[in-house]
Amino acid sequence: MMAWRVHEFGPPPAMTFESISRPTPGPGEVLIKVHAAGVGPWDGWIRAGKSALPQPLPLTLGSDLSGEIEALGPDVADLAVGDQVYGVTNPRFIGAYAEYALASAAMIARKPTSLNYIDAASVPVIAVTAWQGLFDEAQLKAVQTVLIHGAAGNVGAYAVQLARRAGIQTIVTAAKQDFAYLRELGADTLVDYHTERFEDAARDVDAVFDLVGGETQQRSFQVLRRGGKLTSAVSQPDQELAKRHGVDAAFFLVNVTTRYLTEIAGLIDSGALRTRVGTVLPLTDAYEAHLMLEGLRPTPKGKIVLEVGTR
Repeated sequence: MMAWRVHEFGPPPAMTFESISRPTPGPGEVLIKVHAAGVGPWDGWIRAGKSALPQPLPLTLGSDLSGEIEALGPDVADLAVGDQVYGVTNPRFIGAYAEYALASAAMIARKPTSLNYIDAASVPVIAVTAWQGLFDEAQLKAVQTVLIHGAAGNVGAYAVQLARRAGIQTIVTAAKQDFAYLRELGADTLVDYHTERFEDAARDVDAVFDLVGGETQQRSFQVLRRGGKLTSAVSQPDQELAKRHGVDAAFFLVNVTTRYLTEIAGLIDSGALRTRVGTVLPLTDAYEAHLMLEGLRPTPKGKIVLEVGTR
């Protein structure tokens, strides 16, 4: 089978498209005939050797995927050959940029029936990150208020929709050209980060969901109520600042499981969540996708997806 491999960490030219043996599923694993694979910033970090997790070489890139189960390993229940599934390959987030991929059965679920394979592959990591950031990390509830930075991005768009559905008030930062899109998703208060200060719109909020980092993250402590929470999916917050403002602050890594994926699939099929694919490329053009990740090609609004098989 063909797969995008990395033998040495580095920029996009470190990627090679080569033939490797089709893997065999072990205990708790399934072999998936990949129809589509999502591309995310974490793929670029892994390729460059900047992953938060150990990544022995060589490796096959890619984590988000959708496809059909080709074979089952031992100890796999509730799944069958031919099932249409979506999810993430494994805790190392590797292996999906290929014609076939091994996946942990605990990190996949049946794909939303209303989505084709391409749309389904765009969902797993970003939707689960939004869910966990709002509800598991920040522990937000109805009538509370959250400030979401980077709301028009892939994770942010799901966060806005999930917050609206849960009755949580949202203040969002984004570029003005994305305001119409965010209003459609249900954002309550919109702040143009180019021309406005979010400090003027947000006071004593219950939580900040940070998808930007840097100075934006540091300025966010002052808009939280005492006892509030700053949750970041991009960088470790300053614990001294958190202590000074009397708030909790934490960085988290997403934990994709069957339970979350099943919940999200249900919301998508009920019409409660919208997906957004920005561009679709054939598997052979994964190198071009990584040039987009690096800003060396125009970056689409929405998820980059590699098409491996039929829709």
